[in-house]
Amino acid sequence: MSSQKMRTTYCGLVTEALLGQTITLCGWVNRRRDHGGVIFVDLRDREGYVQVVCDPDRAETFKVAEGLRNEFCVQVKGLVRARPAGTTNDHLKSGKIEILCHELTVLNPSVTPPFQLDDENLSETTRLVHRVLDLRRPYMQNNLMLRYKVTMEVRKFLDANGFIDIETPMLTKSTPEGARDYLVPSRVHDGMFFALPQSPQLFKQLLMVAGYDRYYQITKCFRDEDLRADRQPEFTQIDVETSFLDEEEIRTMFEGMIRSTFKNVIGVDMPAFPVMTHTEAMRLYGSDKPDLRVQLEFTELTDVMKDVDFKVFSGPANSPDGRVVALRVPGGSEMSRSEIDGYTEFVKIYGAKGLAWIKVNDIAGGREGLQSPIVKNIHDAAIAEILKRTGAASGDLIFFGADKAKVVNDAIGALRVKVGHSEFGKAHGLMQGEWKPLWVVDFPMFEFDDDAQRWNAVHHPFTSPKDGHEDWLETDPGRCVAKAYDAVLNGIELGGGSVRIHREDVQSKVFRALKIDAEEAQLKFGFLLDALQYGAPPHGGIAIGLDRFVMLMTGAESLRDVIAFPKTQRAQDLLTQAPGPVDEKQLRELHIKLRNTQTA
Repeated sequence: MSSQKMRTTYCGLVTEALLGQTITLCGWVNRRRDHGGVIFVDLRDREGYVQVVCDPDRAETFKVAEGLRNEFCVQVKGLVRARPAGTTNDHLKSGKIEILCHELTVLNPSVTPPFQLDDENLSETTRLVHRVLDLRRPYMQNNLMLRYKVTMEVRKFLDANGFIDIETPMLTKSTPEGARDYLVPSRVHDGMFFALPQSPQLFKQLLMVAGYDRYYQITKCFRDEDLRADRQPEFTQIDVETSFLDEEEIRTMFEGMIRSTFKNVIGVDMPAFPVMTHTEAMRLYGSDKPDLRVQLEFTELTDVMKDVDFKVFSGPANSPDGRVVALRVPGGSEMSRSEIDGYTEFVKIYGAKGLAWIKVNDIAGGREGLQSPIVKNIHDAAIAEILKRTGAASGDLIFFGADKAKVVNDAIGALRVKVGHSEFGKAHGLMQGEWKPLWVVDFPMFEFDDDAQRWNAVHHPFTSPKDGHEDWLETDPGRCVAKAYDAVLNGIELGGGSVRIHREDVQSKVFRALKIDAEEAQLKFGFLLDALQYGAPPHGGIAIGLDRFVMLMTGAESLRDVIAFPKTQRAQDLLTQAPGPVDEKQLRELHIKLRNTQTA
């Protein structure tokens, strides 16, 4: 006994190749149009659209078509025929054909949707509350289909290179890895908690010790931290670890993975990744993830400003943690005062107290050719050196940053990107190239926390120091450079990794540098320290943020546009209304009592 198929093909895949055939489609009514007795239905599924024509000479079918509304789920059986001359649509795969409807079945009607799916001005809140309908929109479907293709390409690449997919636990132990943990109370063990993993870091290192050699996982990670457009409380990592490869070999392999994925998914020939040290990146761009499309660089002026009368400059120039830099903007003298004032307010976000500037109206005129309220406070030798070092020409604008080095780097680094991405920047060629990748290497191992008066790990405490730097771990941690590397693309950190510490004695030294004593180290990381004593191999790896990877590929402005069911910036799911309350019985089972709860 034969049965007819519910569907023979997807709407968006119907082309001239099927001309003359009778086919069966299933999908959603995108729009119904009544044209003088003939009803046209734009039918949509995940692959795209097709036009269905319902003629009045099929009375029963026509009557069903008259009752259709947007988002009805329907089945159509009909004949594929060519569209009449002059009515083709070159923007659709199915744009040269249409379906003459023979049978029309409503599989499920729909209530009136809260918004039109082709509305481009929807608020994000509306989209997230009605996420199921939002996910029907072609924009979101294209993004998620592309995400799927990226993961398939990554898996193919890793499989071809001998990596095996191994799952690691989701319920694990709370360990200090930088961000705040999500804790899960144990019902069985009174007062005890699991933590959701911030990353599979320790487990993938244990897998290397266990001899699996090349591991990968496309896995969820959880961090309870302040959120922004490119962060989510739960996010997805392409997580990789390998034994017996050095820094350069690891970078070469995963640069290959990134480049092949871009090529095979969106047809982009990504250029080779230049390599830049962390010191150089901070010197030139004030950022460890510089956007190299922006053709602006810092000019170091700290030494020049030590003896000027202008205390705004000389103060930081003579401070051990101060820095003074210039940012020359070619053609910038045509900026209005209001634009400059706007940039002054912008840098205050990053802790800068203001933004000094000089307009170079006539370079040949020396001091007289400059326009700025600060010129009178700077002596001739310093002005000459500013103009020389920046390479200033007539018509340029020079911005200055002078403060603690961190404030200067953050504020002027952000200003550099803001100017480059502005309409002015684009018009003046300050943005060049579509894709600018980069490896940033040789990160410092530690950064000093002034508040806590202690050293913290820049990446994580399992990162290996450069050869020979082990001796400084306890005597001079600030000198230690890590075997760490970040993959950067268009000013966004795609991922980061390092060669790990594979010797227990070195790992213990790092813990001591971080003021983690032997007892605390054994309590929190004893299982790792013990494992390192059993012939642990040299190993290293990388974790690439899948969400950011896809966000860059699609040109989306937020991670939420490439995740099916994301959280808001307040870590809420507006669709399911999570997080939400639980009843008293559940709390009692978990041995938890809520404090200071008040009913509204």
